[in-house]
Amino acid sequence: MASGSSAVRAALPQGAGPGWRERNLQYVLDGLGGWQRRMAAEFAHPRHQGGWVRIHDAGDFFSDHYLASWLRIMIFRPGVSFYAYTKEIARVKRMVAPNPPRNFRWVYSYGGREDHLLDPNRDRVADVYPDEAAIRADGWHSQDSSDLLAVLGPAPVGIPSNNIPAFRRRMKGRTFRQWQVEQDARRAAR
Repeated sequence: MASGSSAVRAALPQGAGPGWRERNLQYVLDGLGGWQRRMAAEFAHPRHQGGWVRIHDAGDFFSDHYLASWLRIMIFRPGVSFYAYTKEIARVKRMVAPNPPRNFRWVYSYGGREDHLLDPNRDRVADVYPDEAAIRADGWHSQDSSDLLAVLGPAPVGIPSNNIPAFRRRMKGRTFRQWQVEQDARRAAR
């Protein structure tokens, strides 16, 4: 069972109410070394040993320095397994893929500006689908029963969209991959 991002949240300063994500980001930006030490200390706790921690429930590896900090944390805490979804394709292929920590798994998520760098025959990929039926129809494998299937189960990985009516209307029956292709074509036409 994944510990999820709750472990990460517990290690970061939080206040009640809106803006906690922004405050956490500012904490990382203002003091990456202190953040890294705090995270390493959090993952030393026995509750994380032998478990899985999802890096980010929203967000991504936004800089080389930030990703390098996570890699150091993983190496420093080999008894904890980490996983992440990422749209930072070029960064992860450059910094992680050549020599990944043994306790780190990742899946590249479609729906970002670097989708063109993905090769689903070589890369572990995930895409958000309108529903389970659409995942099955494409021959992909759902991770709905456990988020860890995104990195440990069969590939390619389908993720059923959240059941938020306004969001599902915006998807218009498309996957994130299809939606991104449309966005890229609109940008190219400008």
